[in-house]
Amino acid sequence: MHIDELTLTTKDGLKLYAKEWLPDLEPKGLVMLIHGLGEHIGRYEHVAKAYTDAGFVFFGYDLRGHGKSEGLRGDAPSFDQLMSDIDLALHTAEGRHPGLPAFLYGHSFGGAQVLYYAENCQNNLHGFIVTSPGLAPTEPVPLPKYLLGKVMYALMPTFRMASALDADGLSRDASVGKKYLADPMVHPYITARLGLDLLNAGKSIIEKAGSIHEPFLLLQGTDDRLTNPPKTAEFASKAPKEFITYQVFPGFYHELHNEPQKDEVFSIMFAWLDKHLN
Repeated sequence: MHIDELTLTTKDGLKLYAKEWLPDLEPKGLVMLIHGLGEHIGRYEHVAKAYTDAGFVFFGYDLRGHGKSEGLRGDAPSFDQLMSDIDLALHTAEGRHPGLPAFLYGHSFGGAQVLYYAENCQNNLHGFIVTSPGLAPTEPVPLPKYLLGKVMYALMPTFRMASALDADGLSRDASVGKKYLADPMVHPYITARLGLDLLNAGKSIIEKAGSIHEPFLLLQGTDDRLTNPPKTAEFASKAPKEFITYQVFPGFYHELHNEPQKDEVFSIMFAWLDKHLN
C-alpha cells in the first residue's frame, strides 16, 4: 500500500487536508470517504487497509473545521458548501485515476452528506455506500436547546455548542471509545448553523428518498444510539427498491467499521462494490 497526502483549496479559500491510499496491484475501483462529525480521516487507517487489500483506491479528506483542515471547528457555512467540497475532492480523486469506477462512502454526518449529494448533485458515480446516516438524533433535541440554536443561527450562526457525543456508543469494543476520547484531533463542537442545517437536511433527505437513481448500499446497526435507526429505516422504505440494498445488523452500535465483527461488514461492502463495478 502506498499513501499520498494532498491539500485541496475550496471555493471560499480554505485548505483541506486529503489523503489517498493506493493498493499494491492495479486498482479496480475508487472509493472516497466522507467522515463523521468531530472526527478525521486518520481514524480510518484500518478501513483504508481493508479497501486497498480488496483492490480499491481509498481517498478521504478532513472536512472543513475538522482534523488537519482549516475552518472553525464544527462549522460549515451551508450544506451547499459541503456539497461543493465533495465535488472538489471527487474531481481531484477522479482526475488522479481517470476511468476507474468511482463510489462515494459516507458515515454518520458523512452519510447524511452522501445521501444529500445523491439526491441533489449531478455526478458520474457508480454508486454510494452509507453507514449509520445522521438523519436525526436518537432523541428529539430538547426544546430549550433547539430554540437557543434558532436564535443563535440568526444572531450568531458560528456560536458553538457541545455535540454531546456518547463515546461509549461508538462500538461494542470499549477500546474504540477510549481512543476516541484520547485523540487530540477529535473535537466536541457543532455550531448553531451546522446543527440546524443538519436537522433540516435530514428531513429533506427522507422526503426526497424516492429521487435517488443510482445504486446504494445502506447499513445500520439496531443498537446505534448516536443516530436514529428508525429514521434510517424510514428512508429505506421510501427509496426505490431497484436501487437500494439495505441491511440491518442486530445489536451493532454506531461505527460498523469499528465493531468486533467489522470484517463481516467489510465483506458485505466489497461484495456489493464488485457487483457494481460495471
